Amino acid sequence: MERVTWAGGPPGPLLDRAFGLLDSGRRSVLGIAGAPASGKSTLAETMLAEVNGLRPGSAVLVGMDAFHLGHALLQARGWTPVKGAPQTFDALGYVALLRRIRESSDTVYAPEFHREIEDSISAAVEVTSDARLVITEGNYLLLPQRPWDQVRPLLDEAWFVLLADDERRRRMVARHQRFGHSLEEATARTNGSDEVNAQLVNRAQNAPDLFIEHVFDVV
Repeated sequence: MERVTWAGGPPGPLLDRAFGLLDSGRRSVLGIAGAPASGKSTLAETMLAEVNGLRPGSAVLVGMDAFHLGHALLQARGWTPVKGAPQTFDALGYVALLRRIRESSDTVYAPEFHREIEDSISAAVEVTSDARLVITEGNYLLLPQRPWDQVRPLLDEAWFVLLADDERRRRMVARHQRFGHSLEEATARTNGSDEVNAQLVNRAQNAPDLFIEHVFDVV
């Protein structure tokens, strides 16, 4: 497994790896995994912008978060306090979408998660026939437990992003505050179920091709 560092800016050598997948002759899937607030979403969005900036329309981003179980269903099951844990996702639905993306050259429609409403919108992402690189990101792409272990064989390449715990927790608190939680609420959520999920992700890495240490400037 190769190891690199990434400081949150232009992806540099990572872009070369993405173009290698893009030029493979078929639709390829790049998976970017990591704990909540590790920077995986930022990296995925940066990669998407860089690739499409050079080859417009050739890449698309499909998020694992879009397979959150509906908020009403979580409430009915009493799972709202642990929303974001592995069991609060439709893992098999996510697997089915990735398999369809890999096996089809036709347009595929994917859902998209919207944090401001805490729910997903169906068929919001269009994976066209021109999109030869599909970037997917999420916490549990490399989780070895069933049924999440079915994801790894569907990824042409898998990257794992790791951020120092203190900085990861600081960013998670800030994220919760941006979405309307008080500092007390944000800290409780960060140190509660979020931390349980983060530690699970960080210790259960199912054969990534690339290990990315997310470094940052201390202000």
